[in-house]
Parts: sequence; C-alpha cells; structure tokens
Amino acid sequence: MKYLAMDDLLKNLQISVSSNLYLKDPESSELGRKIIGMGIILIDKVGFEKFTFKKLGEKIQSNESSVYRYFENKHSFLVYITNWFWGWKGYQLALSTYGIDNVEKKLLKAVEVIAHPVEEDMRFKHINEVALNNIIINESSKSYLTKKVDEENEHGHFILYKNLVNRISKMISEVDPDYQYPFSLATTIIDGSLHQHFLSKHFSSISDCTHEITPSIYFKNMVSSLLNTKNGK
Repeated sequence: MKYLAMDDLLKNLQISVSSNLYLKDPESSELGRKIIGMGIILIDKVGFEKFTFKKLGEKIQSNESSVYRYFENKHSFLVYITNWFWGWKGYQLALSTYGIDNVEKKLLKAVEVIAHPVEEDMRFKHINEVALNNIIINESSKSYLTKKVDEENEHGHFILYKNLVNRISKMISEVDPDYQYPFSLATTIIDGSLHQHFLSKHFSSISDCTHEITPSIYFKNMVSSLLNTKNGK
C-alpha cells in the first residue's frame, strides 16, 4: 500500500504556490512557465537588483506587459519562486524520508535533504533548480526583509516555508520529546545551511565548511549532539 501511495504522489505531483502571489497562474500556460524558467536564469545571472520585467520580456521575446499579466511586480515574482523552492524541498523531504521508520535516521535524512547541494530535478523541466538554489542562498532574504512582511505573512505568502519548518520540528520532537526548542532548531537548520553555503563560497575563512566538511555533515553533527539520541554524544 505504501508503494502505491508513493506512486500516486509522483504521478500527481504539483507544487502549489499561493494564488495571492500571482495575477495569473504561471503554471497554466507555456508563456507563464517560460517566464518562471527564464526569470530564474536571469536573476541568477544579473542579481535581483538589476533584474527587471523589461529585461525578462526581452529574454523570452515578448512584451514587458505580458510579464505583468502574471505578476504585479518583481518582489511578487521573487516571493513566488522562493515559495516554489520551499515547496520543492518539502516534496524532496517527503520522497527521501518515505518508509524510514527509525525517527533518528529519518531526521538525519531530512537534514541531509535540506543542507545538501542542489541537483537539477528533471521532473520540472522548465525550472533550473541549481540556479534557483543560488537565488535562495543569495537573494531569498529580500523576499521577507521588507516593511510589509507581517501583512504578506497574514496573506500566506510564506506558508510553504513555514510548512517545511513545521515538518522538521515535528521530526525533532519525535527524536527527543524533551527538547524545548524544536522550531528554533528547525529554522536554524534550514536558514543556517543556506548561510553556510554562502560563507563557504564567499567568506571561507570564517566557516568550517569545505568540500570535505559540507553543511550537511555539520548540521547532522549538530543535531546529533544537541538531541537526546542513541547516537548523540
């Protein structure tokens, strides 16, 4: 029965992003998917500050106005692709931990999924997940470090990120019910892994993470050391 359920999950896989983030669902048309795919490539190349819908329109050989039919502004676009990334990570988490009954192994696998370098997923051919991961590392904080963050949070703009935090916090509590800070540890794993990837690339002198000591290794060690587990020290 479990295998049938997973087959159904993969067959009907779709990452749902809040409709509050777009004017027209970009997944509903070829042009919309092209806007998402090329927008990710462009932001990865030039950075969010220099990214404009005019430049994106030129890249997809369409009018700037066609992009505005899907997204109100480039901030909404950034929040959309950031949400998509966390939804995709949630899907990876479900797929990778499916069938693991041992709660410690399940949590460590989840940490590995979150902190491991991203590889392109051919299930979503219009999205380059490696380029998107670069954006998440370098630009994702710009999606919520705004004056309207509380208002946007109320409208569900960050729900997929919060869902991921909730899932990992539950795994932490399953391993160690007495641990008092499961949400803080979950956000530390998620956000900290991004920061360590950034530091190892740009400020390597203040990070212990290298090609040999990856963020995945570091955070699995931290989790095992913090929680009351059989493997903890």
